Amino acid sequence: MNHILGTINAKTHNGNLVYLYGDDAAVRTLPLSRKEADAVRERREQERDFVMVFDRLPYHLYFVSFNSERPAPDCQERLRCTAAKVQRMLTSNADADVAITAGGTLPEEVAAFVEGLTLADYSFDRYISKTPHHLGTLTVDNLFVKPDELEASIRLWNRIFWCREWVNLPVQDLNAPQFAEELASIAADLDGVTCTVMDRKKIESLRMGGLLAVNRGSQDEPRFVVLEYKGAKKAPICLVGKGIMFDTGGLNIKPGDYMSEMKSDMAGAATMASVLFAAADNHLPVHLVALLPMTDNRPSGNAYAPDDIITMYDGTTVEVVNTDAEGRLILADAIAYAAKNYKPSLIVDAATLTGAAVRAISTFGIAAMEQNAADPMTMMRIVGDQVYERLVQFPMWREYDKMIKSDFADLRNSTASPQAGTITAGKFLAHFAADVPFIHLDIAGVAYFTKAQQYYRVGASGYGIRLLYAFLQMQDMIK
Repeated sequence: MNHILGTINAKTHNGNLVYLYGDDAAVRTLPLSRKEADAVRERREQERDFVMVFDRLPYHLYFVSFNSERPAPDCQERLRCTAAKVQRMLTSNADADVAITAGGTLPEEVAAFVEGLTLADYSFDRYISKTPHHLGTLTVDNLFVKPDELEASIRLWNRIFWCREWVNLPVQDLNAPQFAEELASIAADLDGVTCTVMDRKKIESLRMGGLLAVNRGSQDEPRFVVLEYKGAKKAPICLVGKGIMFDTGGLNIKPGDYMSEMKSDMAGAATMASVLFAAADNHLPVHLVALLPMTDNRPSGNAYAPDDIITMYDGTTVEVVNTDAEGRLILADAIAYAAKNYKPSLIVDAATLTGAAVRAISTFGIAAMEQNAADPMTMMRIVGDQVYERLVQFPMWREYDKMIKSDFADLRNSTASPQAGTITAGKFLAHFAADVPFIHLDIAGVAYFTKAQQYYRVGASGYGIRLLYAFLQMQDMIK
């Protein structure tokens, strides 16, 4: 999609047009005939949120009415969702080019609609023979959006699209070495970004027992990728992302259809790489390090097994209880590496870690936990509410420590109980952050959707990128 700014007169525009209408005071400016205006007025007496399509042969006018009196985050999210509905209408009518203007509407409301329309237009179609319909040119009224704001948003959306593309790719076309190579290629083209790719030999020298154990059943080598963006001279924020390129469960093999969509188990790594690249694209004044451990988890003859005891990067010994609790093992090595080598102001990890998170809050947000990071967590929750990528904070009480204590090692990688699965996974990871402020984001419920919803199609969502990007934008407020 090509985004441009232009001067749009709704009453004389010659082309497909989306008109947003939130305030009754702007009735006289509507690009409608008297009969159409009466129909809109009558409809708004019954409900405020609707879309009406009027023929302007050979074009269409998509009239979007919404309730502007709702709280801003809710209003903007509803506009994103309405934009997805309009995108489907545009596709149905084979309208490739469209302009957007508004009356009785705030700039941030127009921006939210443009964002929803853009995000909804993405589809994973590289393996489909028939070319799907996509929007061609989207012209936005320059009364509502500034050029620099639109350009920054476009760069952010592009990183969300790439995250979706990586997560949607099957492991046959994106294994750990291939993903590492692609990230290194992108980093080479970005100012201020460096990329270090560590192969098996280097990982062995670092004694990353978690990553090496999970990789033992794989035919593909592991990789540990470190991306760094120096946009400010301050202690870095470390972004750790789970990079399980495909998860069979290992010897504790997943039953039934639980193995479906497990190509998405590297969504955490794709998310954190995309956040760092977006920050670099838009020159955010932050110092970031993304640490991305990568491997697949397969049940070959040499795969790691329950009852194994492995030694992690920081020397912690871990009893393997379940080989399907592999993500926390590779994350733990990366978190410990971050804490020791970068002295960060904050470590944040993102991972499709537990089914328990989905069972707890469904697909409506992120299960989050913090250790020594109450203030950053508060800020993240605030910006999450604003961009509508919301957090539900789970407790990290010390009583949960007992659930991951082992009789034979320092820790166990899972519990025998089905209770508090999301929290105990977070507790396990927090051990490796030591005293460094730490936030854990379990994105299992939102990284990949099996049914289209809101402005997400079936497949990868890129959920969490807008949250973390907005959080990073707030960092210049922290002394």
